[in-house]
Amino acid sequence: MSKATALSLSVGLFGALSTWLTATVWPLPVWVLFLAWASFFFVGSGPAGLVKSVACNWAGIAIATCTLLAASATSSAVLLAVAVGIGSLTMVQVSRLPWLSATPAIVFGFAMTVGTIAATGHGILTTGVSHPALIAAATALVGACFGIASEWGASVIARLAGVRAVESGQPA
Repeated sequence: MSKATALSLSVGLFGALSTWLTATVWPLPVWVLFLAWASFFFVGSGPAGLVKSVACNWAGIAIATCTLLAASATSSAVLLAVAVGIGSLTMVQVSRLPWLSATPAIVFGFAMTVGTIAATGHGILTTGVSHPALIAAATALVGACFGIASEWGASVIARLAGVRAVESGQPA
């Protein structure tokens, strides 16, 4: 069994579980969870990938929150565009820090925030646990944890299949 096959099976199982949990137990947007999960694999996976993915996603969430708070103070399309431009510039600039060096994962965090606003109907000025940035941040952490779990699941599946999953992804 290849590493890719074992990971495919694990991701399928955990994908079903995450969808069921977000539909029944956790009121988290499943698509944000999947973005965070993808971000986890994008930055390199493993424990270091979990930390970097969450840090990048949370940086994007913080930048989106600041951008949207600034934009909420105006109805001008020009000032909205300027706020988004500054937010976009900031996302790229913070990626110069080694622990935030995955610009796409930062952009995912920004998108998680904006999308959570659209999905929940709770604006950036919402207070309490319904705040879209808080929901996006919690979901980003949960999604990265599903990334770790799916990696672990792949190793268990490969071991149960009696075949060592090789790093190259080629059949063992």
